[in-house]
Amino acid sequence: MKRATTVYLAMVTAAITLPALGQWFELPTPGLPRTADGEPDLTAPAPKLSDGTPDLSGIWHRTAQRYYNNVTADLTAADVQPWAEALYQQRKPDFGKDSMEVRCLPLGPVATTTPYADIKFVQTPTLIVQLLDDLTYRQIHLDGRPLPKDPNPSWMGYSIGRWEGDTLVVETSGFTDRSWLDYDGHPHTEALRIVERYRRRDTGHLDVEVTFEDPGAYNKAWTVSVPLELFPDTEVLEFVCNENEKSTVHMTSSAAQPSAQVVVAQETLTKYVGAYEIPGTEKATPVAISISGDTLFLDYDRGGPERLVPMSETDFSWSGSIVRFVADDEDAISQLVIRTIESEDTAVRKQ
Repeated sequence: MKRATTVYLAMVTAAITLPALGQWFELPTPGLPRTADGEPDLTAPAPKLSDGTPDLSGIWHRTAQRYYNNVTADLTAADVQPWAEALYQQRKPDFGKDSMEVRCLPLGPVATTTPYADIKFVQTPTLIVQLLDDLTYRQIHLDGRPLPKDPNPSWMGYSIGRWEGDTLVVETSGFTDRSWLDYDGHPHTEALRIVERYRRRDTGHLDVEVTFEDPGAYNKAWTVSVPLELFPDTEVLEFVCNENEKSTVHMTSSAAQPSAQVVVAQETLTKYVGAYEIPGTEKATPVAISISGDTLFLDYDRGGPERLVPMSETDFSWSGSIVRFVADDEDAISQLVIRTIESEDTAVRKQ
């Protein structure tokens, strides 16, 4: 949520101050199938290279948000080892202040699930390179080499790939344990191994399944789905996190926030339960508030319920954001406001 706004503002500013063509906006992608009116035909059959291998080239964007904040959303409490859960709970109320995104470090494993990373695939018969807009990159070697046995831990890991029919299978290991699995802070050990499966369903859609396995932190392997959509007729713009960065000095940990231990009466919490909606130019984004015991949960865009930590009777911490419930003149809860460092979204109550 945070990074997307920054990138969007950078793009808008560039569009205003420079000619679009100078930034390679609206530049037709060579060889892309098109409809009669010249628009990209994103439902056309998936392209292939001359050797019959599926061509994954292009700029891709993850649109699913379900696993960005919490990649373990489908796991049970028993699947997460106690030390990993304790560290996760310690990091979560800290507004992501030590995350890779906030500290301007490479995304690491988060790059496999975050919806806010535009990724350019450059493909050759023996190597696929993924270029991220934050100027980091991944190399996926297709030349038959094995994964290194004793790798020097790195932020993006070491990747090898192979084709199984029309599916590209990528194995990655060698991650530094300084990186996180998601924005909220699920940890991992250096034993982490990730397997990705890429299948280009048609010209505009790339189906991706990501399997995580880390016996040092989790009691089972699990798989998430993070589909990609093609961004045609454009080019990746660089996103330099540390350029004019002024946010981190204002961020404090939960230990410095006395309000983190606030207890809100269940009667008050119940007033917030309901369905909300953030208006949009193309479609509205649903936000659902539910309650279990004395705890509120927020489900953003059907991504799964996540715990809200009370900071006051009306303000709650959620994945590095502040959620504020607002009452109308008749003291009925009419909307909620989601605030990040860069943006503010208002969701209107529907029921």
